[in-house]
Amino acid sequence: MLPSEGATILLTLRLAGSIPARAGRELHAQRVAAQQAANSPGAHRRAEKQFFLDFDALLDARTVGPAYLEREKLAEIIAGELLMLEEQGLQVPGFVLLPNHLHALLHLPANAGLSLYKAVELLHQRTAAQARRLLRGQLPPEADFWQTGFHELPIVDELELRRVQTYLQAHPQRLSLPERFHSWPYLPDKG
Repeated sequence: MLPSEGATILLTLRLAGSIPARAGRELHAQRVAAQQAANSPGAHRRAEKQFFLDFDALLDARTVGPAYLEREKLAEIIAGELLMLEEQGLQVPGFVLLPNHLHALLHLPANAGLSLYKAVELLHQRTAAQARRLLRGQLPPEADFWQTGFHELPIVDELELRRVQTYLQAHPQRLSLPERFHSWPYLPDKG
C-alpha cells in the first residue's frame, strides 16, 4: 500500500548482511502467517507491530554483518542526507542511527513534490555512493551497502508518533551503546 499525502511512516534501513539469512526468512514467514491469521484491521496492525519489534531485536543483536554506522563520518553523511529530504518537501520528525541500521520518521505533507518511496530510493542511492567513497578498500566493489528494500510501519496518530519518538530516543541507551550514540545530534528532540 502506497502512503498517501499526509502519511507518516517509521522507516527502517539496514546494512546489507546485517541479519542472518535463515533468521530473516523465519521472521518473514512468521509475519506472513500472522497477517494471514489476522481477522481484523486491528489484528493485522498488531502483527505488523510485532514484526517490527522482532525485526528490530534481530538487528539490535548484531550477530552478523558490518557495523559501518559506528563510524562518525559515515553517520554524519547519512544524517545530512536525511535532513536534505526536508529540502525536498518531506518532514523528518526524528531519526536514530545505530551501528547496522537506521530508523527515521518521515512525513509526507500534502504539498510535497516527492513521494516517500522516491525519497527512500534517493536516500539509498546517495548515502550508498558516499559510503563507498568513504569505505574504499573495505567494501568490495560488488557488495551492496544497504540491504535492498526497507521496512516501513505507518504511524496512525499523534499518540503513536510520540511513542515512536520516545522509542527512538531511548534506543542507544537500551542497547548500552557508547556515549557518542547518545550525544549525536541525530536523535529526535524529547519535546
